[in-house]
Formats: sequence, C-alpha cells, structure tokens
Amino acid sequence: MSRKFDHLADVEVFMTVMEHGSLTAGAVALSTTPSVASRAISRLEAKLGTQLLRRTTRQLSLTDAGRMYLEQARIALSTIDEVERAIQGQDGELTGLVRISAPTTYGHYRLPAKLRRFRERYPNVKVELHIANRNVDLVAEGFDMAIRVGRQPDSGLVARQLEDAPKCVVAAPAYLARAGQPTSLQALERHTCLSFLMPSTGRPNPWTFRSDGKDIEWLPPATITVSEDVLGVVSLAEQGLGLCQIYDFVVKECIDSGRLVEVLTELRGYANRFSLIYPPHRRLSAASRAMIEILTETSD
Repeated sequence: MSRKFDHLADVEVFMTVMEHGSLTAGAVALSTTPSVASRAISRLEAKLGTQLLRRTTRQLSLTDAGRMYLEQARIALSTIDEVERAIQGQDGELTGLVRISAPTTYGHYRLPAKLRRFRERYPNVKVELHIANRNVDLVAEGFDMAIRVGRQPDSGLVARQLEDAPKCVVAAPAYLARAGQPTSLQALERHTCLSFLMPSTGRPNPWTFRSDGKDIEWLPPATITVSEDVLGVVSLAEQGLGLCQIYDFVVKECIDSGRLVEVLTELRGYANRFSLIYPPHRRLSAASRAMIEILTETSD
C-alpha cells in the first residue's frame, strides 16, 4: 500500500524555494543544492499532475495552481505544527524523535554525557545519533541538527557555538624513548607523524599551532596516514607508532594515566570551534528545542 502523503518533504522544499525567491536561495536555506530542490519540485508537480512554477533563467513565478497550492499548504503545515506542539507539550511528557549527526571526536567524547542528561529529563524522546567524519545534508538525509567543526560559512543555517576545543601533540612514552622528544617544528620534521586524511580532499589535515600570538599551519609528512576515523591516529599513537595531534578532551585520560605524553607544549594555544547547526526554515519540534537547550548548556 503506497503512502498517501509521502511527498510532504517535497512540499516543504517548494514552500522554502518560494519563500526565498529562487532555487539557489531556497537550496541554501535547506542546506542542499539547487538541482536537488528542482527535482523535488518536479516530483511534486508530477504527483499533482499540474505545473506549479514557471521557470526562466532569471526568475521563478507561480502559476494559478501553484499560488493556490502554496497558500493552502502553508495553512495545512501550520495546523500540523500547532497540533504537534500541543501534543508534545501536554502533561509535561515530551515525545518525538531527534536525529543528530556528529563527527567521531565529539560523538565519542562529548555527546554521551550530554545525551545522558537529555535522556534523564526526557526519557520518552527517541534519539538517533549518526557518527561520521563527513558533513551530512540535513534536509536530504532527514537530520534535525548536526555538529560541525571549524568556523561556519554564511550558508543560511543557524549556528550555535558549543565550545572552542584546544589541541595538543602527543606520543607514547615508548616512542619518545626511542625517537626523542621534538622541541620545535623543525625537529618535528624528523619524526613519524600520524596524519589524518580529510574526507573532503583526501589530503593530510594540517596540524595547527600558535606562536607569538600567531596561528601556524604545519603539514605533517605523510609517514603513516589514517582515513575515515580520526580517532585511529590516537590508537596508533598509543601503540608507539608516532606522534599525533588531537583535541585535549580526546586524550585527557590517556595523558593522566601516562599512556600518552604531550610534547611541544610551548606551541599549544590553537583551538577549533564546534558548532551545533540546524536549518532556520524548520519550525523546530519541542523535542528538538529541548535537545538544543541541553547541547548548548555550558556544563560538561
């Protein structure tokens, strides 16, 4: 049996494109591409059996059918939104589903404690956590929010800062006993560096330092490389295979226990920003709003 309303995602794309005035602007707001948005509208037109938009190289305009459909769709989705908010908030029992995407570092070392607090407060909300080192398409892949690393471009997405996470360079005591401890970037050239290959480029991720108040990027020699999971460099470092650069919060316990030793402390000070992002066009469910509140709390 086919689902009668399996086209609602395409309806939302149509509404967002018209709200922003173009396929390009609508796609930015949806965190997708103009071609994906165009296909969604074409599917909707095929579903309805009528043309909703007149397309030219410079502008979009509504047909009479498109204008009527847009007006009624806004009313219908607004009604659904109001009903969902009422249901999710009744009797103080929050329900629903929240889908989050996060990179491996944050997903393994920061999110668990925050999700534990969320579950303690809202035990009836389902959570789907996707952990991977790639930037998902929030709309096309059906995510409510994602955690991203680095300064976020002006993409039409809401970005809430979570933290600025400092990095450190570490190695196992056995490696340092064998190879010596580097005291400068020049000395680092002669060491075995464990490099992570960026998923977007396939190239080694530069190591970042701060000296005399200035940020420095240094490209480690690709002696041993790791792809897909950046935490692999930590596992290799613990086995004495070389040096790696990683966030303090990932290796704190390893350093405290003596399994890893920090080097080049005089060059530390650079930090990467982690941000929570979500599309502004969505009227957030009560469950999503609650999750954002938990994730942006300052306590660990």
